[in-house]
Amino acid sequence: MAVAKFNYKNFYSVIEANARKFKRRVALFENKEKITYRELKEKIDIVAGFLYGLNVKKGDKVAILLKNCKEYIYFLFAVQKLGAIPVPINTFLKHEEIEHILNHSEAVVLITEKEFDKKIKNIKVFNYLKYFIWKDKVVYNGKQFSMNDVWENKSFLNKKEELSLEDTAIMLYTSGTTGNPKGVMLSYKNLISNVENIAYLGKVSHKDRFIVYLPMFHTFTLTASILLPIYLGASIVVIRSIFPFSNILKQTLLKRVSIFLGVPEVYNALSKSKLPWYFRWFHNIRFFVSGGSALSIDTLENMKKLFPKVPLLEGYGLTECSPVISINRPENPKPSSVGPPLPDYKVKIIDDYGNELKTGEIGEIIVKGDCVMKGYYKNEEATRETIKNGWLYTGDMGYLDEDGYIYIVDRKKDLIISKGINIYPRDIEEVLNKHPNIEISAVVGKKDKTQGEIPVAFVKLVDGVKNFDEKDIKKYLKGKLADYKVPKHIYIVEDFPRNATGKILKRKLRELTRTLK
Repeated sequence: MAVAKFNYKNFYSVIEANARKFKRRVALFENKEKITYRELKEKIDIVAGFLYGLNVKKGDKVAILLKNCKEYIYFLFAVQKLGAIPVPINTFLKHEEIEHILNHSEAVVLITEKEFDKKIKNIKVFNYLKYFIWKDKVVYNGKQFSMNDVWENKSFLNKKEELSLEDTAIMLYTSGTTGNPKGVMLSYKNLISNVENIAYLGKVSHKDRFIVYLPMFHTFTLTASILLPIYLGASIVVIRSIFPFSNILKQTLLKRVSIFLGVPEVYNALSKSKLPWYFRWFHNIRFFVSGGSALSIDTLENMKKLFPKVPLLEGYGLTECSPVISINRPENPKPSSVGPPLPDYKVKIIDDYGNELKTGEIGEIIVKGDCVMKGYYKNEEATRETIKNGWLYTGDMGYLDEDGYIYIVDRKKDLIISKGINIYPRDIEEVLNKHPNIEISAVVGKKDKTQGEIPVAFVKLVDGVKNFDEKDIKKYLKGKLADYKVPKHIYIVEDFPRNATGKILKRKLRELTRTLK
């Protein structure tokens, strides 16, 4: 029997219902400010009215390049009210990467703030991008607006676009092994299915308070820390940045946070920190939830000693699955596992020929259910390669135990996960290979105690080049890539290990990293 009932067809309908049912309940806490559900709907309506005045209509893309803030949430739902599609942009990306997403998505409006003016200055966009809206003051001349313009306009939009569950609710860009980021189209059905399944398992309700300090552009944050509490009529504590971490602890205590979501690096740091005795005594946390990459046994054990009555539940997902696929159950968590699939989803382990494997046998993880994305925007070939007969091929290797719990053992794709952030080697290699002194490169992940993995590069120099300066190469990369993508080490090789067809064997390079400093 399916868990998801789909009582709502979109998230603006949820906002409307909450404004009636929970009108005085606090929807958002930000610093000392409190926004009730009634006020939240009013602000979303004003923002939607302003965007409507800019002729934003159903199907249009609106890009959001903001750090965590209440305005992010206003724009997210206002765009959806119009039937348009929000396109959150990773705030760590550099100029060229942002430029690609704006052009590929055909965004008509960019919502941003002064902090990112250098990243988007002189950005080369096609005819799509018509307006900028700045959270703070306007930076450039032209068709630019500030939030003051939005609030002063006060053009409430009473009508809303009729939407179906199959309509695209959001487009999130995720890199792939082919280089350029791909736009993952998630429908309202995808996201509502995910939200309802998580709520069912977690036994969360409108009485809970969630804290949001992980970046809002991240699919895990978006679904589990924003859409889920909004869907329930719960409260969200908005934190602009993960630093300083002491502020997160302070707000968790003061705002009586009950659901705490994080990535392994957060829990690793938390488990080793000297927490004030009063935090451990007076916190209101019911669940810790971890996603992004695997938790170490040490971290799990240390967290259990610090918070013996609060379960730390590890889950698994990917953007293409809205994103949560599985999560450990509070009543029966298994260390090293990412739990069984959510109730409405099916998971199989298959070999290279598509045959289903037995319990305990390692193969590729494939997923089926309402969480599976609509597809990649303007990339039918990649969509066909990823979704076959309704099954999404994750590219991750793992196995199932006798209870149906999933264990991740490796990544079929060459994905590197550092501090919970996905890094795709091809993105880095394409930039490295453009360097005049480098003939070819290969980037792999090296295990790291604090970050999970770090990217390292192996490079073969152009014939005749003898002088090699690692600092110069890194400086070159820093101007073109997000900081977290820049390899921590660059090694010179005379040649690469290759297979019979000449393909570089990255498995051999990963093995080599174990012996290198």
